[in-house]
Amino acid sequence: MVQGSAADWAACWLAELRRRLRALRADGTVQAELVFFLHDEVMVHAPEAGVPACIRAIEEAAAAAKELLFGPIPVEFPVSVAVVDSYDNAK
Repeated sequence: MVQGSAADWAACWLAELRRRLRALRADGTVQAELVFFLHDEVMVHAPEAGVPACIRAIEEAAAAAKELLFGPIPVEFPVSVAVVDSYDNAK
């Protein structure tokens, strides 16, 4: 049950993140692209000026996925964000 729910959450998180990044590109806020996803990790490529908007999109997408699947529950789904200059430094 837990593993299946986690997979559902990750799929919804990814879909919502894609939607939010597309909206950022459409309104000219930032040209960010989702470049990698595996299990519960995402990698977004964006110019330095767009980092705050991308972080907000990542965190808000995670919260939206939780709300979609589980409703207004008092459980947090923490998301850690690392900002790096090169993909090989991401951890």
